Amino acid sequence: MDFTFSNDQLLFHESVHQFFTNEVTPELIRELWDSPSGRSDALWAQLVELGLPALSVPQGHGGLGMNELDCVLIAQECGYAGLPEPLVDTVLVGVPLLAALDDDRAQLKDTWLPRVAAGTARLAVGQPGRALVADAHVADLLLLAHGDEVHAVPRAAVTLTANASLDPSRRLFRVDWTPGAATRVAAGAQGRALWAASLNRGKLGTAAQLLGLALRMLDLAVDYSFERKQFGKPIGSFQAVKHLMANVAVQIEFAKPPLYRAAYTIAHDQAAQDVLVSHARLACGEAALLAARHAIQAHGAMGYTWEMDLQIFMKRAWALDKAWGGRGADKARIREALFGGRLAIGAGTTFAAAG
Repeated sequence: MDFTFSNDQLLFHESVHQFFTNEVTPELIRELWDSPSGRSDALWAQLVELGLPALSVPQGHGGLGMNELDCVLIAQECGYAGLPEPLVDTVLVGVPLLAALDDDRAQLKDTWLPRVAAGTARLAVGQPGRALVADAHVADLLLLAHGDEVHAVPRAAVTLTANASLDPSRRLFRVDWTPGAATRVAAGAQGRALWAASLNRGKLGTAAQLLGLALRMLDLAVDYSFERKQFGKPIGSFQAVKHLMANVAVQIEFAKPPLYRAAYTIAHDQAAQDVLVSHARLACGEAALLAARHAIQAHGAMGYTWEMDLQIFMKRAWALDKAWGGRGADKARIREALFGGRLAIGAGTTFAAAG
């Protein structure tokens, strides 16, 4: 198994990183908190110009036809920047779900996928068993669950009720709608398979963002530790602070291989996707939570204040930690795979080809 990124993937990742650094600033994020929608049409237009919403749209529908391994670094950058726009859910969850529908839904795909690629339509996905849908207020088409069924519902056919979130950038809504044959696009075994795949992609996108958030909080803490002085010296020169930052850096490095392996596994439709995605989700989540805790210690009480940038990314990490299932569900997946004999363990099988 080789999930080393190509030069093209790394160059694209670097260009997106530079764009987000220049355009998605903490000042812009704070400004959007006070706007009615919390979203920026101008920023979305810039994302479209870069071709980001078209990443996973099949080439036959005007997209770039990239897979999950191509997109995972971009999702990581969305986390690093704290991007408010629903790019990750659109690219890694909504588009693959819509594209995987049967050929008898060709008209639906021919209508919506080119619009997503062109940036004139956005998607929102409601996870089965979850009452709230992120970014439903800016979505033109909502992909919603009714039992095992998948429904494609235009925004005009739903009623939205806003729900407060710990993260002011995360806009959540209760969606009230009436399921019917006109909106049902998959059911039964097919519906279950589609939702299972969407859950894995949702977890993958969340894991990638959490890893990016961990990196951003580490950078903020390191920068602050060199600016803040105690006893006439930068606090970053104190061994205790160095140890805190080093522990986070180690956790981040240990989280990267599970994340990229999970992306490779989904991209190549290999076996054991569930447990590998949950492993990535746990590793990246623990890195982000540790980064938040140690960054707060490095900042002192200042880290909690509204004026500090750290709280933007810390709140996003705490909010995403509950998205697409919590850590308990991921631990249960791994436990069942280990003790159920469905997963080969040991150093010799760690990176063996699956499926």
